[in-house]
Amino acid sequence: MTTSAHTVILDQTVPARSPWSAVVPAGARLDIIDLHGNQAVDCLLYSAADHADRYSAQATITAQRNIFLTTGSVLRTETGTALMTVIADEVGNHDTVAGACSQESNTLRYGHHTRHQHACVENFLAEGMKWGLGKRDLVSNINWFMNVPVEADGTLGIVDGLSAPGKSLSLRAEIDTLVLISNCPQINNPCNGFDPTPVRMVITH
Repeated sequence: MTTSAHTVILDQTVPARSPWSAVVPAGARLDIIDLHGNQAVDCLLYSAADHADRYSAQATITAQRNIFLTTGSVLRTETGTALMTVIADEVGNHDTVAGACSQESNTLRYGHHTRHQHACVENFLAEGMKWGLGKRDLVSNINWFMNVPVEADGTLGIVDGLSAPGKSLSLRAEIDTLVLISNCPQINNPCNGFDPTPVRMVITH
């Protein structure tokens, strides 16, 4: 990942387990860097001009005829509007079907003793409030760096990630796009190597 030929608009490190958000202007580039490797980054996208026009996993999958995201994937709204395009990917593929962890799903999957654990849905709700977003504005999300293979029987696996320290992906904003991030706090499955770590977000133009 290189930003030497671009003007840096924002360069921030998102602590482990924390949320983050920013508007990426049309034509600008967002680099997401997995600083320590094997860290899932949950992501929601919205048109900055109209938050009702938001990322649709279904529309994106249908348009590209592939359930995984990688270089060339166009991230679309329900109406087909292009929000962002993956223009570089050092990992190989990313998930957009497994959804975001929540306190409720943790309890269901891993037991009542996990009920108190912070999760991605709670991160999205806390960060979304800054932009006037609520629970009804949360939709199926993207899980950058998360390895979710489809097993032979059609079920989804959540296994060790394909990323490594310093690996990155780059997105180009096709319109002014609000990007909402949960640096996943999950510790009950291998999506973060059972040890959530920081990631770096760089916006350049």
